Amino acid sequence: MANPILKEEVFSKNLNINSLELGHVMTSGGTLVKTCILGLLLALTFSYTWYLQISGFADKAGMLTMVGFAGSLIMVLIISFAPKNNLLSLTTSLYALFEGLLLGSFSAIANKFYPGIVSQAVLGTIFAIFGMFLLYSSKILRCTDTFRKVIYISTFSVFGIYLTQLILNFFHITIPGIFSNSPVGIGFSVIVVAIAAFNLIIDFDFIDRFSGKAPKYFEWFGGFSLMVTIVWLYIEILNLLMKLNSRR
Repeated sequence: MANPILKEEVFSKNLNINSLELGHVMTSGGTLVKTCILGLLLALTFSYTWYLQISGFADKAGMLTMVGFAGSLIMVLIISFAPKNNLLSLTTSLYALFEGLLLGSFSAIANKFYPGIVSQAVLGTIFAIFGMFLLYSSKILRCTDTFRKVIYISTFSVFGIYLTQLILNFFHITIPGIFSNSPVGIGFSVIVVAIAAFNLIIDFDFIDRFSGKAPKYFEWFGGFSLMVTIVWLYIEILNLLMKLNSRR
């Protein structure tokens, strides 16, 4: 999502002057390390539910998928709204583990129907991350106020559509076109992938602006926020690839 998680007020309200005076401050490098740690934790549980799914333990994988869904949702709410302190290292790690349980099983099912699609989605996500970082670090893309507003509006519009579809599902109604493998549906997915990727620019900018200004434990918060965007980007790329493959 467009990291409403990474709002400036969240950082400002949690600045600890004593920790800053001691030099225990958030850095871009430290945030990168924390992001990698969270990525490894996610990969660990991802691999486990993937293994269960492809090995025929679908019931167990399904149960863990539900645990992952509920757990990751609860952790997102706790991390986003609870006071920010040293417990972030624990709560963000739990989020990554829960998210891996969910994504591993889902990805294994997708890969069963479209062999090789998960590796393509992973590579696509990696290329998007490095591409956006290159555009950001070279200042080809600048995170101006206008850029930020456009991405925020676009992101909340996308999630408004998803929420509407979720409600309509209870009445067995589908929004025409955009969730199908039609040209309209594929075009919609391409736009959503682009919006998710551009959110990385906003994430990079927030982390840069608060490096040296927030307590050290906020590196976990920054890593968590990046993971939220990366997970969303991966899911959208996987969804796009499934639409394309289903047309063959």
